[in-house]
Amino acid sequence: MPKNSSEESQGTTVPALRRSVQILDLVSQSATPLSFTGIVSQLGLPKSSVHGLCAALVDEGLLIRTNDGTYRVGSRIMSWANAFLDQTDLIAEFQQLLQGRNELRGFTVTLTVLDDCQVVYIACSNSKAALGFTFSIGMRLPAPFTATGKAILSTLSDEEIGRRFADRWPESLTSHSVKSASALTTELARVRQCGYSIDNGQIREGMLCIGAPVRDFSGQAVAGLAVSLLQQEAGPQTIETVGQKLLEIAASLSARLGREVNR
Repeated sequence: MPKNSSEESQGTTVPALRRSVQILDLVSQSATPLSFTGIVSQLGLPKSSVHGLCAALVDEGLLIRTNDGTYRVGSRIMSWANAFLDQTDLIAEFQQLLQGRNELRGFTVTLTVLDDCQVVYIACSNSKAALGFTFSIGMRLPAPFTATGKAILSTLSDEEIGRRFADRWPESLTSHSVKSASALTTELARVRQCGYSIDNGQIREGMLCIGAPVRDFSGQAVAGLAVSLLQQEAGPQTIETVGQKLLEIAASLSARLGREVNR
């Protein structure tokens, strides 16, 4: 039976869309603009396909072709990002809560969501204190190494952790980065006991982050909230004090999302 026009369109359009997303992901995550050859070699796609897709992405403002022929992300991406931020209640509630909590001033505070094995930073307030690390919206980091990632992952079962990270453990960022899924489950057991997580230099030497999960009305962890400070400032009492305060703030943010208090 011959395909109808909609089936034919889907058969050609869907792969093209997926390849376009691959190109945008690659270019957006590159520290420097990428050449046409670089895109082809890294993605392993046919030159003809990449040429046509890059041209279309440039026409739509999703990519910019520079004078030297390399590609970088276009400004239209930012309009989509801004629309996402405007439409996300979680971010708006985080920003409102942050403005009303004087105890958070002086700290770097971040909000992330879990995306498979990574966390994506969707909101952040960087303090003036020099941490040697700057968080930014859109940044991705391995979930097992971050305080927010550990906080969210602590709400999952050990079996789910094992499945999620089977055969794809992330490369260490520092010598302190947790080395395996089994070691992570040991950490997560401690997180479940005290309620908050700790990144003790796992993404940046000398920086300590404390995290807590943010839950929606159903009780599901939809985000992670974290406070970052210098390790030299983070004695046991400071960690406990900040950790308990962070749990209060995470509970307040959860309540704003419909989570019942003391549930």
